[in-house]
This record gives sequence, structure tokens and C-alpha cells, in this order.
Amino acid sequence: MITPTGKGPSPITEGPQCQAEVDPLAVLRAPDDPPWDVYLTGTVFLDIIFTGLDSAPVRGTESWARGMGSSPGGVANMATALARLGLKTSLAAAFGDDHYGEYCWDALEQGEHIDLSTSRTVPGWHSPVTVSMAYEGERTMVSHGHEPPVEVVLDPSGTPGGTPRARAAVASLTPGRSAPWIARAAERGTRVFADVGWDDTDTWDLAGLPDLQHCEAFLPNAEEAMRYTGATCPRAAAHALTEHVPLAVVTLGAEGAYAVDRRTGETAEVPAIAVEALDPTGAGDVFVAGFVTGTLAGWPLADRLAFAGLTAALSVQEFGGSLSAPGWSEIGAWWREVQSVRGQDPAALRRYAFLQALVPEEEARPWPLRRAVPTIGFRSA
Repeated sequence: MITPTGKGPSPITEGPQCQAEVDPLAVLRAPDDPPWDVYLTGTVFLDIIFTGLDSAPVRGTESWARGMGSSPGGVANMATALARLGLKTSLAAAFGDDHYGEYCWDALEQGEHIDLSTSRTVPGWHSPVTVSMAYEGERTMVSHGHEPPVEVVLDPSGTPGGTPRARAAVASLTPGRSAPWIARAAERGTRVFADVGWDDTDTWDLAGLPDLQHCEAFLPNAEEAMRYTGATCPRAAAHALTEHVPLAVVTLGAEGAYAVDRRTGETAEVPAIAVEALDPTGAGDVFVAGFVTGTLAGWPLADRLAFAGLTAALSVQEFGGSLSAPGWSEIGAWWREVQSVRGQDPAALRRYAFLQALVPEEEARPWPLRRAVPTIGFRSA
């Protein structure tokens, strides 16, 4: 196991990104490439995150949190994580025309350089909001919002019947529902990576995920994988899932992750990196973004798992779902720091040695990425 370095949260800032330029797909790019590396669509929330709570709020009492932050949430978590890893990311979403919507649009387009050309601002529609309370290494969330008018639930290309031109797409499957754009994207050669939410119907039937047949990879957590397959252990569940999708990746929480590739017969398991979690919001999205990045870059399966786990571990040391996602400067700083720790496990270092050829050689300071801050935005002087 990599020995934790004791890194605390980086300074909070509202300033722009200051990242070392790393393009993980540089050697693969060609003039006729799709315009986007990754396309995704979904709902953007304004997340308000309370941290530093000693316990869950108790009915009839007032709780004070030692920390608070605001950031774009929902599908913005995944979009930001992808963009910070150097992928050309396009997001189609509806935004309210209130201050929350303006803040989220600016944070994603100007702060993260995410393409929003297929997104729309909806007059008179207020932004969905989630309040997240982090305590004891977990979180509790309360959300509110309304469905946007049907006419602004965008097709991937922004035109009726269109499909995205992208190397990959990330889809969140909903039990009992189908999203036609997923099949159209797969037909055009887009590699679809899917996760899934909790099945509130408690049926846990893979037939209720009709779009899974169009996906290259499926990334549920251990509990979801076992419930969908009836397996008694997550590793067996991963193997069972490959009867429905070529590549199954099952996250194992503190144990790491396990993956099976049906096409090659390859399996891989990588342990988690032990860190002190400040806020787990968005960690699953960051994991998926890291795995997508490694897959598009053509890395070995074990390297993809290790990278996904590392990016997720770095993200939980900051608060805020989208704005906690690490960039290459942070990944490089982590790699240099763990190598400097005396008595570090040589086998663990070898597991992450692939980073040496990827991370920036120099310290790209001042860091910082845009981080979640207590207010939506300060007025300029």
C-alpha cells in the first residue's frame, strides 16, 4: 500500500485554473478525429456542501458546520473530472436563468473550458439544488428541482435525431428507462461507458437496463453489481456482468476495484489508496473519468484501475463534487511526494510507475484549481 503523505486540502480559491498542459491522447490524435473526446448529457445541480460535521444532524436541533462550499454538481461532476484530465469534453444540459444557473455555466465554460454549445439556458426555470452534508466519511444529500421543459431536453448533437461525434460518451443508466441517443452514439462508433443509480423499484433486473447492450463498459459499485447478478461476491458479479457487456468494472470501496474484460479474458484488481476523506461527493464520477481517460489512451487494464482509484482518492481530500476533481499538476505532485517518502513500499511504487511518463516534470505552482467556496461568487472590486 502507498503510504499516505498527510496532504491536507489545498488553498481555496475562486481564481482560474493554473494547470500544467498534459494531453493523454496526444499520440493518438489525427486531423479527422471527432471534435470531442467525450460527450455527456444530464442535469446540472448547484451543490451546497457542508463539511466538518461531527455527526448527522439531529431533529429539533441546530448544527454548525466547520466548512462550506458551493460548486456545480450532478453531471457537472463527471464533465469537470474529464476536462481536468485533458479530454475535450462536451456537455449538453439545461441551465436555469437564475444566479445559480449563471454561476454554474460560468464555472464550467470559463473555469473548466467545457464545451456547452449544445446546452441551453431556460427562461423562468430555476436551477436544481442539492445540499450535501459530509460527516463520518459519508454524506447525506437533500435535493430539489423540477424537470426542464421537454423541448430543452437535448439530443446529443443539439438537433432532432442527431448523434454526437465523440470518441466516447458517458451515460448514467436509469432502471426501466431507455435513452435513444445511446444506441445512436454506439452505432456511430462512440464508445459508451455506463454507470447506474440505485434501483428504487428494488427489482434489480438487468433487462430493465436496455441500453446496456450498446455499452462498452459498465461500472457499478459492489452492492449494485451483486444485486443485479445475484452473485454473493463482487468479483463473481463482475464476471457475470460480462455476459451483458464487454468490460465490467466493479468498485469495492476501501478495497479498491476489480475489472474483467470479456474480449481478452484479462482481469485486474488494484487496492485503494488510503486517504483521509473530507468529502466523498463526486468520487464515483472522478473514478469513471479516470478509467475513461486510461481506456481512450490505450493503457493496460490494471493501469486504468490504478489511475481511476488515484484520481478518486485525491478528489475526496477536497470538498465539492465537481471542483474537487484533480488535475495533472496534483497527480504529478502526489507522484513526486510518495516517491520521496522513506520506507515506501517498492511494489506499490511500481504499480504507479506508469505515471512517470505522463505527469509534468516540474512543479506547476501556484496550483490551485478553482475550488468550492462558501459564496456563489464575490463581486469584483
